[in-house]
Amino acid sequence: MIQASICTIGDEILIGQVVDTNSSEISRALGALGIRTDRMVSLADDHDAIIQTLTAELETHDIVITTGGLGPTRDDITKSALAELSGTSRYVEHAGQLEKVHEILHARGLDVLDINRAQALVPDTCEVIVNQRGTAPIMVFRFPENRFGHPATLYAMPGVPFETTAALPDVVKDIAAHHQLQTIWHRNLMTYGMAESALAKKIEPWETALPADMHLAYLPNPLTGVRLRLSVYGGTIEEDKTRVEAEIDRLKAILGDVIYADGDDTLEHALGVLLKAHGKTVSAAESCTGGEISHLITNVPGSSNYYLGSVTSYAISVKEKVLGVPDQVIQDYGVVSSEVAAAMAEGVRKLTGSDYAVSTTGLAGPGGDGVNPEGTVWVGVATLKAVLTRKYQYHNDRKRNIQRFAASALHFLLSAVKDDLSI
Repeated sequence: MIQASICTIGDEILIGQVVDTNSSEISRALGALGIRTDRMVSLADDHDAIIQTLTAELETHDIVITTGGLGPTRDDITKSALAELSGTSRYVEHAGQLEKVHEILHARGLDVLDINRAQALVPDTCEVIVNQRGTAPIMVFRFPENRFGHPATLYAMPGVPFETTAALPDVVKDIAAHHQLQTIWHRNLMTYGMAESALAKKIEPWETALPADMHLAYLPNPLTGVRLRLSVYGGTIEEDKTRVEAEIDRLKAILGDVIYADGDDTLEHALGVLLKAHGKTVSAAESCTGGEISHLITNVPGSSNYYLGSVTSYAISVKEKVLGVPDQVIQDYGVVSSEVAAAMAEGVRKLTGSDYAVSTTGLAGPGGDGVNPEGTVWVGVATLKAVLTRKYQYHNDRKRNIQRFAASALHFLLSAVKDDLSI
């Protein structure tokens, strides 16, 4: 199987000023081609370090992809390091990228300076894929077998994430045109409500019995639960699909309702698909989640078809005056309670006229309320038939608690909608 290495270049990544999202985007694109990324490296803006690191990566990998260090300023030194690595000191101007430089800058109402024109200068040892979203070209260096002991290709991509993402299809197309690719087949199931360790224990006999060429990965995320990814490498697509589906069917029988989506999905998207398919609507009343649930729901394209709105009722007065939560309920049971969660959900459902509503009231932390510890949340779900509540308890920091509160609320809502629709 073709092996790839991804190298991110830039001091800003190493000091934590910028989060590297490029590596995951690139790795996913390579995986879809049947190329395994077995190494990710981050290195500083240092000429010698770039050459030494990339030499080592090219010696052990068929494909090396770099991002970063291709800008117009003095601290962007990747291009000169790549020129030296490829054995040249001569640069040529690439007409296609220069045209794109003029187009982008003129669209922004900016003059084209010498420093901008220099972006279109590339080592004469490389091929160029024009960057359609930025001024720095994608440079492709193809090294013969006698250089590193095997044919190797280096792709130098810009570090700006939206430019990298936009350029990936062209890079993938180039890779496919120049390499003999093996097949790889991934199959995902989305689970929620069972911890990774508990999942592993429950499906251990099934996992142990998997064929040797199949591999299961556990991919936990506080917002989406645990994704189970079953992969098989090196066969034929049709054959692999058939074999993997047989194993997936066995896994579904074991896990049952723990699985909330068949395929790579999110709770908010799965909820949206269900609501849209049945012509139903939803609203939200949020206290401790502060709009996180609404944010997740509206991240889904087309959510305006089923999402009516929300009330972020952080203050008790808003819970009472806007949502109609009785003062006596709050006095008797406390703000963080099943009764308040139920009243909030029913209040926002009636206020908006939605078919379903979800509410949260809890303590994200730090600190409890003397009755409930931090990390406690009550979630309410109102339907036309009933109002349901459920309590969750987490032990994370404030940000992670809020994420888990929102995800638990969405999962509870999704389950309630399925039950209401008899799905």
